[in-house]
Amino acid sequence: MRMEVIAGRLNGRDAGSQSKPVQAALQKRRMVMRKLTILLAAVLVLGTSGMAMALGENSSTATAQTSATVVTPILITKTSDLLFGKIVPGATEGTVVLAPSTDARTVDGGTTLGNSPGTAAAFTVTGQGSATYSITLPGSAITLSDSTTHSMTADTFTSDPTPTGTLSIGGSGTLKVGGTLHVNTSGNNPAGTYTNASGLSVTVAYN
Repeated sequence: MRMEVIAGRLNGRDAGSQSKPVQAALQKRRMVMRKLTILLAAVLVLGTSGMAMALGENSSTATAQTSATVVTPILITKTSDLLFGKIVPGATEGTVVLAPSTDARTVDGGTTLGNSPGTAAAFTVTGQGSATYSITLPGSAITLSDSTTHSMTADTFTSDPTPTGTLSIGGSGTLKVGGTLHVNTSGNNPAGTYTNASGLSVTVAYN
């Protein structure tokens, strides 16, 4: 019994002494693996940072010019009014058409012309040289009245030039406007002057 106990202790001591090199080798291996892991992580970090720096350094810049052009404002000024001239109402209604390009008058129905000619309304348009502009005329009839309760209407306004105008190189031009006057019978349109002070509104705008 005693000898076996001693032998067992000796055997146990031999087994413990034999495991130390193995343990040392395992520990060394673990240290190597840890160093490799740390080194690999550092390489990945450095590689990612280097790529980010490389991408950040790869840039390009372009510039564009900014500008604005100021033009002369367009302006329209009346130089003369639209005058249908003297007319003579008849037993039936009639019309008087005044052409803007020639000031010529034509009649229809029971109305006849008097001995005073008519003239188209005239406007001076100024602005940027050689510019074109649109022309807007009244789209509905305007009413001309005498000093009492009698009236007649004018509509179908036309212009010269039409439908657009072009300013001269110097930046000016003339615009004329005519239209159609609807005349009632002599009983409804007695002698007198029939007017509308502000109904004929003309607008111009750059195209």
